Amino acid sequence: MKKIAIFAKVHDPRCQGVAEELVHWLEARGLVPLVESHLSRHLRLDSGIDSTDIPASADMVVVLGGDGTLISAARLIGEREIPILGVNLGSLGFLTEITLDELYPVLDSCLAGNYQVSERMMLKATVLRDGVEVMNHRVLNDVVINKGALARIVDLETMVNDYYLTTFKADGLIICSPTGSTGYSLAAAGPIVHPALECLVVTPICPHTLTNRPIVVNADAAVTVTLKSAHEDVFLTLDGQVGMELKGGDVITVRRAAHRTRLIMSRSKDYFEVLRTKLKWGER
Repeated sequence: MKKIAIFAKVHDPRCQGVAEELVHWLEARGLVPLVESHLSRHLRLDSGIDSTDIPASADMVVVLGGDGTLISAARLIGEREIPILGVNLGSLGFLTEITLDELYPVLDSCLAGNYQVSERMMLKATVLRDGVEVMNHRVLNDVVINKGALARIVDLETMVNDYYLTTFKADGLIICSPTGSTGYSLAAAGPIVHPALECLVVTPICPHTLTNRPIVVNADAAVTVTLKSAHEDVFLTLDGQVGMELKGGDVITVRRAAHRTRLIMSRSKDYFEVLRTKLKWGER
């Protein structure tokens, strides 16, 4: 590993300080820091690189911030499957599980080739409007169909492969990966799924029918949702960061993506310890 990309939560002064220190640390070891252009402007560097050009050059990515920053970087890295080291300078931190104290020891191990990777299944979401594809994105966490603040309950006809599941009458629908099961889906009473599993989780948001419950389907399934409500404000959100307004008749299909996100894991903690700590299990 020679070229190390750096992404950070650019408006957080703490992240900026750590990023500046990391640049000097890498340069002192003869490595090439690839600093994302927005971050480089905050650090007053002349060597910033456009984020879209980083995947073609980087051997490894360091993300300084929270899960949102890491998720954004994961979508950008896409099919390159470059290992990502997430350093938690945010709040919850399910994905950015490396602490600041661990950063440099873990980096030394990574540069020596001694690191453990967790491969995370990604999702591919497409939207067809009148038979024409109008959106195509990879996501790490979830695809969410959600009504606007003043809209009524929406009707979402849902198929799993060629089989009709149901027409959800709800505030919306979440389709998430195992990694995303601890995000919005968890808040909507969805199950926690170990990230090593291969599956999709379909979780209705405030369903009108109380017997509607989340369902887990196999990873090779295609979940197809047709918006049957023609006159409501309905939005599609990807990883809680990008999205679009939907129209009646739009067809949203979510399936497993061809590529994965590779997260460098801490050797000092396991997934269940992260759950206990972040969700405060066992505390009174």
